Amino acid sequence: MSHQGQLILLRHGKSVWNEKNLFTGWVDIPLSQKGIDEALEAGKLIKNIAIDVVFTSTLIRASMTAALAMSQHSSNKILVRRKELESPYSNWDQDYCLESSKTTIDLIENAALNERMYGQLQGFNKDAMREVHGAEQVHIWRRSFDVAPPGGESLKMCAERTLPYFESVIKPEIEKGRNVLIAAHGNSLRAIVMEIEKMSPEQILEFEIPTGKPLFYRFEKGVIRREEG
Repeated sequence: MSHQGQLILLRHGKSVWNEKNLFTGWVDIPLSQKGIDEALEAGKLIKNIAIDVVFTSTLIRASMTAALAMSQHSSNKILVRRKELESPYSNWDQDYCLESSKTTIDLIENAALNERMYGQLQGFNKDAMREVHGAEQVHIWRRSFDVAPPGGESLKMCAERTLPYFESVIKPEIEKGRNVLIAAHGNSLRAIVMEIEKMSPEQILEFEIPTGKPLFYRFEKGVIRREEG
């Protein structure tokens, strides 16, 4: 009998800098009020789906989205952040009580899921950068697959750090039949979608992942497929 694990991809809600039209990348900016509302609404859409483990980037807008969404969950379980602690602290956050562990869900943060790093564009207004560098050049930096902005990452480079983590850590959880929520960013999630759905670079660049709207996938008979509807 095949396992039927489920994968939910959730792009974080609008951040404060999203609303100011600034390049954000790895700058650790929190959600705006609109982003908070989006995360809460997303939580209502997944509230009755059993969630076994949650993965996020190390950026607060992703972890806030995960926490707010799960605050709406019907299980009333508590998210527990699992940090990558170095020796001698590597197991200091371990919960040894079986009863309390039944009331929690692990939230695992990893920088492999972080947004594309926009280099020397980070912090600048997007319209201002169009005036300085030209609209066509800024469009290339934002929407090409393998052209990086100055000092930053292309989508290809982002995928090269995101996908090994997805394949080695996250995918095995789904293959075990566990239900996994990933709360992350437009570009790191695009990398995962590109791999799962075997999209070309041209196709993934046209694929929009809206903020606060979960995408649902199911693992069945060895394949992860998107669920429509």
